[in-house]
Amino acid sequence: MEKQTRESQYARSLIEASLDPLITISKEGVITDMNEAWAEITGSVREKLVGTNFDDYFTEPQKAREVYLKVFAKGFVKNFPLTVIDGELTYVLFNGSVYKDEKGNVLGAVVIARVVTEQKRIEKELTEAKVLAELAALIAEDAKSKAESATQTAVNAVKSKQQFLSNMSHEIRTPMNAIIGFTKVLLKTTLSAKQKEYLTAIKISGDALIVLINDILDLAKVDAGKMVFEQTPFKLALSISAMLHLFETKIQEKNLFLVKKYDPNIPEVLVGDPVRLHQIIINLLSNAVKFTTNGTIEVSIVLLSENETSVNIEFSVTDTGVGIEADKIGQIFENFQQASSSTARLYGGTGLGLAIAKQLVENQGGTIGVKSTPAIGSVFSFTLSFDKTTAEAEMEAAISDLDAESKHIKVLVVEDMELNQLLMKTILDDFGFERDIAENGKIAIEKLKTKTYDIILMDLQMPEMNGFEATEYIRHTMKSKIPIIALTADVTTVDLAKCKSVGMNDYIAKPVAERLLYSKIVGLVTKADVMDTAKEELVSPANKIRCIDLNYLSQRTKSNPVLMVEIITSYLEQTPPLITAMKQGLNDKNWDSVHAAVHKMIPSFSIMGISPDFESMAKKIQEYAQTQQQMEVVQDLVMQIENVCMQACLELKEELNAIQTQTHEKRK
Repeated sequence: MEKQTRESQYARSLIEASLDPLITISKEGVITDMNEAWAEITGSVREKLVGTNFDDYFTEPQKAREVYLKVFAKGFVKNFPLTVIDGELTYVLFNGSVYKDEKGNVLGAVVIARVVTEQKRIEKELTEAKVLAELAALIAEDAKSKAESATQTAVNAVKSKQQFLSNMSHEIRTPMNAIIGFTKVLLKTTLSAKQKEYLTAIKISGDALIVLINDILDLAKVDAGKMVFEQTPFKLALSISAMLHLFETKIQEKNLFLVKKYDPNIPEVLVGDPVRLHQIIINLLSNAVKFTTNGTIEVSIVLLSENETSVNIEFSVTDTGVGIEADKIGQIFENFQQASSSTARLYGGTGLGLAIAKQLVENQGGTIGVKSTPAIGSVFSFTLSFDKTTAEAEMEAAISDLDAESKHIKVLVVEDMELNQLLMKTILDDFGFERDIAENGKIAIEKLKTKTYDIILMDLQMPEMNGFEATEYIRHTMKSKIPIIALTADVTTVDLAKCKSVGMNDYIAKPVAERLLYSKIVGLVTKADVMDTAKEELVSPANKIRCIDLNYLSQRTKSNPVLMVEIITSYLEQTPPLITAMKQGLNDKNWDSVHAAVHKMIPSFSIMGISPDFESMAKKIQEYAQTQQQMEVVQDLVMQIENVCMQACLELKEELNAIQTQTHEKRK
């Protein structure tokens, strides 16, 4: 008896020691005993639980009944899921087995509930996360599809924009070419001081307008946000005075007073971009005049600081106009923004002026700001730094001091606009060049068949045969290498690439800058003459002009005869096989082989003192071999490279013999 009591106490201790809820059930499914953990999970006391039905405590009684039926049928049960009806709906997994008496008769079953609420929560969250992830993937796929569609739409829009800007650029630049060009022509005539002052003001305004057109209509600059600022010497005081004349008439019409304050301590000549500066001040002055009905407009230029190399200057425009509300000041420097919705209606304008001025100032490292009081007026000010210089201010090209040897140049101008024809005649006459005019590409080709010219100035947009078609015909059909400069009112990257691809040598944007045009014409004609001369010299055995110059090699080797012999011998050994490989690659149209052979030849040009023009030719061969363009030009370039290299080999053999002879005599 005592033994049974001890065993009973031991069994009770084991039951209570379990942290998991534990229950004993009769064959009928009635609870016969439990531990404290079960009482806690159900929220009741042990005395009330004993004698109650096991399946009364679960959300699914039928499933609960299956637990003890399985235990008695199979003798055990494993990980049977149920949900306990309590304050939290606790999830449990039941494990159990039957217990028997000494004779093996089944007395009841013991089941242990392992609480898995936390695991269930994690499982649920994982399931939800998976569903959300799948949903997110679907959304992402849909977004990707929409993005691809939007990208294609954007690409199409950019193409349309590019075409529009290209057309607009040409249409706007063409009349501006004539306006600015003839202003320059008039400036060269005999004028009174006042006439010259006004014409200078017109030219400055036109230059500023062209720069504005460049920034807005040049697609490459618009998309990339790039601006290039010139660094040229100019006289600030004269520049400001000439520009202010632009506003004299308008200011007088409105009965306003214009006051200019100029700091005499500012150096006479500065280095910077005067056209951009004019553009900024014109925008600020235009606004001041526009929004002022009575009173004064003051333009002030003050030296803020100065050191040995540069100056910092403040420019300000003060008006007695309508002023700006405090809450609107932050918006006026934004694109297409004005102080109020009525501004455009009352005063006109696009709202671009101040935005452009801000961009021009800040891109040069300056600052711009405004102080304003409604009905009192506004002060727009900006600061810019300029370099100091001892150079003279850059003036228009003086034709009188042109190289007399260049006066014989014969130019064919291919241009359909009568105004532009007249302008080009005037400019070329001032240069002292002979000139002929063709109204389109077709007429130009007919003239080339009967007359000889040194260079062609080719407009791109013409009826019947445009500049691209004419250049292709000249290069491919006529096999002519005459230098061709494109005259283009459209300087987008697409047209420039096309100019290059059809065989044009260079381009110049309208309205043409006379100094630039002159230098390009003389440079290309001189280079063509040199190339023709070089070609004749190389094929003429009687010619004594050498194509190599060993000064560089002597300097690098410190005139060491052993090193010089080694380098020259190496050149003589490697060059003929490279020439053979280059020619064979050209015949086989194996452009990789051509590119590789020329690549190995290029470093030797500078080492042997061969003219840089031939190195440029070699690089052109590489370029055309890579792009497989202008194949008809490549053959001629290959021939010229072959000629100069073979001539170099002949001359180097003589040098090698001379060095070896001198070395031998010294040893004696």
